Amino acid sequence: MIEFGHGTHTGLRRTRNEDTYYADAGLGLFLVVDGMGGHRHGEVASATARDGVVAQVAAGQSLVDAIQRVNEALIARSSGLSESRPMGTTIAAVRVTGRQYEAAWVGDSRIYRWDGELQRLSHDHSIVEALVEAGELTEQQARIHPQRSVLTQALGITSPDQLHIGLARGELTAGARLLLCTDGLTDEVDDRRIGEIVARTDIAAQECVDHLLLEALGGQGRDNITAILLRVAG
Repeated sequence: MIEFGHGTHTGLRRTRNEDTYYADAGLGLFLVVDGMGGHRHGEVASATARDGVVAQVAAGQSLVDAIQRVNEALIARSSGLSESRPMGTTIAAVRVTGRQYEAAWVGDSRIYRWDGELQRLSHDHSIVEALVEAGELTEQQARIHPQRSVLTQALGITSPDQLHIGLARGELTAGARLLLCTDGLTDEVDDRRIGEIVARTDIAAQECVDHLLLEALGGQGRDNITAILLRVAG
């Protein structure tokens, strides 16, 4: 049995929430999406991505195929707009079937697994992540780098032949957790603190999510914040 909590907050500096999410234990589908900051159509992009992936998966498509089709649909929709900047969004999605899970992502929204310790399953599609992987930046330097929000992949912006969808699969053991979140959380709260909150067993999954949102708001709350926490019964 999976218990889950979910929530989103506009943050302290934004007037609109361009994040959105979906959580459905019946379908086994959980996702967070973050419309591109500064783009006029960020809210539309994130909602379109959410609804498109849900519809495709419900119709029997795989998670990867659903994300690919949504990318094509967003690009097509942007081509009819007069604005020069297209609609763009990140996505982090998990599909759970029995004890097996499949995680897929594009951009810098993240997926973590906790099974005694916190492990990041996803890898940010961003300039600073590439620099970290190349050994040119430390994780701490990346957190404060002025280009930390510049993405190398995004739905609605990356051409279909260049789109790289991150993918991870695994089994959910008793007591394991999966956390999906946008960068509004990870920019404000480090992995150590996220792990401490996710590890708690004295409160419900929803309360853990509430604590994560409050922790981000206790920082600078610079961006929209969204999180979903899945917790497998022990």
